[in-house]
Amino acid sequence: MLKRSTLLREMGITLLSITLAFGIGAFIIWAAGFSVSAVFINLWKGAFGGKLAIGQTLTKATPIIFTSLSFLIAFRCGLFNIGAEGQMYIGAMVAAVVGAHLHLPIVLHVVACLAAGGLAGAFWGWIPGYLKAQRGVNEFVSTMMLSYVAIGFSDYLVAPRGPLHDDKYWANQTVRIAATAALPRILKPTQVSMALAVAIFFALLVWYYLFRTPAGYELRSVGLSPPAAEYGGIRIKRKLILALSLAGLLAGLAGSGEVLGTHFRFIGRFSPGYGWDGIAGGLIARAHPIGAIFAALLMGALRAGGMQVQRSGAAPGDIAAVLQGLVIFFIIAPTLVRTLIRWRRR
Repeated sequence: MLKRSTLLREMGITLLSITLAFGIGAFIIWAAGFSVSAVFINLWKGAFGGKLAIGQTLTKATPIIFTSLSFLIAFRCGLFNIGAEGQMYIGAMVAAVVGAHLHLPIVLHVVACLAAGGLAGAFWGWIPGYLKAQRGVNEFVSTMMLSYVAIGFSDYLVAPRGPLHDDKYWANQTVRIAATAALPRILKPTQVSMALAVAIFFALLVWYYLFRTPAGYELRSVGLSPPAAEYGGIRIKRKLILALSLAGLLAGLAGSGEVLGTHFRFIGRFSPGYGWDGIAGGLIARAHPIGAIFAALLMGALRAGGMQVQRSGAAPGDIAAVLQGLVIFFIIAPTLVRTLIRWRRR
């Protein structure tokens, strides 16, 4: 009963935080000289105003679910994985290579691509995990720097003279993956694919792992109190490496899903910042795997709606980024919200 009341209270604070963020966002829009009603109407229209709009929201939300999970699983262990963007690029590149050059039956080929992309991302997460556990290197810095390495390396590979460039086109991209490696579309004619179902499946899997298994309990224990966890016999170094490896795996799956379900090839700089959105999504979800699904939908809706706001001329598309920033601010400042609640009760 206590857990349920705590959950309801946290949900209420989250909803109030989002409401306050949109309210202040409306004031900023008005102060900037734009029509508040026009901006919010187009924001809604771009995110939910029809099948194509919903498809756009879900398409953008899919990789954010993965990257939110990537951030929160490390966060639960007391780590900040800022490198989901790079881990996603590495996973996408490996999935594209396996999808294009390995010949397997249809279902097996998809599984092989997802596994390869996830393992590549896991390796890219293992590096800062090892450095943190064995050398004390700050994971905030190492994961971020490795992101730049991954993005730059992928740029080289698909550049016009790069070893993986598709010679038929000047664009920085690989050859198209085989049809047996493609994830089927589930909301035609939109780009929503089975990658969405895979993302939701992994959100449930991460929830089960963190809250229903001894290994997940140990990982969370390290995040709550490393000295207490060590006193209890938990090998902290192993958990640090494991947490960042799992974070990399989830981010690698985000990239794999984009290749197999959206673009059907690796395209240079394909991500508009899904890895960074995952940090925001994990914070909005309060580091809860199920909450990450809804946080990603909100982030995807803001991205899709922002495009419509810009196309309509109601305001610059960056206004959606402003709203996103306000939502994050209020979510990670629950003390302010609780203070406002106490003040209202007086």
